[in-house]
Amino acid sequence: MPNASPADPSMPTGAIPPSLTEDGFLNGRLRILQPEKGYRAGIDAVFLAASIPCNTGDHVFEAGIGTGVAALCLAYRVPGLQVTGVEIAARYALLAEENARRNDCGSGVRVIHADIKEALRRGSALLPAAGSMAHAFANPPYFEEGKATPSPVALKAGAHNFGPEDLDLWVKAMHGLIETRGTATIIYRAEALARVLATFEGRFGDITVAPLFPRAGLAATRIIVQGVKGSRAPLQILPGLILHGDDGKFTEAAEAVLREGAAWPMR
Repeated sequence: MPNASPADPSMPTGAIPPSLTEDGFLNGRLRILQPEKGYRAGIDAVFLAASIPCNTGDHVFEAGIGTGVAALCLAYRVPGLQVTGVEIAARYALLAEENARRNDCGSGVRVIHADIKEALRRGSALLPAAGSMAHAFANPPYFEEGKATPSPVALKAGAHNFGPEDLDLWVKAMHGLIETRGTATIIYRAEALARVLATFEGRFGDITVAPLFPRAGLAATRIIVQGVKGSRAPLQILPGLILHGDDGKFTEAAEAVLREGAAWPMR
């Protein structure tokens, strides 16, 4: 834990414990506290937030809210949202709450400290009521346990490693929480597209897949998959987005999302 908890009222306003960093997102519009060591959110969270098709007043849910980057990017783009996020790691849950306060979103962001998988299995009342969310989204851990070298930092290892059935359980929980015609959205490794689609099959229709390409001519490294509960419309593969030009700088389309908080519509 940091020397002073982010939620500790005795910590002076603006003070940053030495084990944390303050990072700017959306060209500094958001100031986010993150652990210096451990899982640190990056551009994946920003693109995920840009893809959620929500409107002012919607209730949305994030599985694995982490330090709150995706949720706060979404709240910046669409004022007046009610965001509920669940987070298993107490340190990240506290940071998400503090980051919401620091960015004037405290009243619109609720963080539940729980394991979404356990809450689902037990039928826990910790989570929102079934069918009460307009949208659900997640930036799940990318690597299966046993298939990647774990990080020596416990929090980072936990954020990056999933058990074999974990992704399916997250998607199952998201499906149960959203209303009919609501959307579920996930960003994941491109090479695991088949695995993601398998978790959506039978639960969602009108599935759209948007690749993120590091540069023109290179294979996609990330994909965003979005489905509609209760739809039977066929799957669509979208053109996707190229992140960097030949000069190594972000493309204009990527800059619009990363710097200006623009939407990246998937439907």
